[in-house]
Amino acid sequence: MSTTLLEPAPAAEATVALELDELWSFVRKKSRKRWVWIALCRQTRQVVAFVIGDRSEATCRRLWAQVPAAYQQGHCYSDFWGAYQKVLPDEQHTPGGKERGLTAHVERWNNTLRQRLARFVRKTLSFSKSDLMHELCLRLFIHRYNLSLLPT
Repeated sequence: MSTTLLEPAPAAEATVALELDELWSFVRKKSRKRWVWIALCRQTRQVVAFVIGDRSEATCRRLWAQVPAAYQQGHCYSDFWGAYQKVLPDEQHTPGGKERGLTAHVERWNNTLRQRLARFVRKTLSFSKSDLMHELCLRLFIHRYNLSLLPT
């Protein structure tokens, strides 16, 4: 999977912070859940990496493998989902609930995705009919979203 970033990675001396979260969607019917895992850079608000899969540790490992090396050196914030604690290095990871605001940016991104793409809304008449289209629509949205954040 190619990178979603449109800017170069931050310099080594810059402090990088990532927010990680997952949201569910479905293909064809609600019983065919697909989990979208997102890694968002706090400083730039760009999506650094994403994967679609189930809600397992294996999918979390796939997400971490997609994060560019320069970003893997930074600190990560997530919810208390157990997969994060098993995959992310302890010294770089801070889990927290929504009330602490540690994942506020990525949670806001999830809402933006659901508002702008009907196929990602929980109760909808719009849905993806294939895994391929589900991923392609998400990839296009992320590309356009990251592009909108570049300075003009």
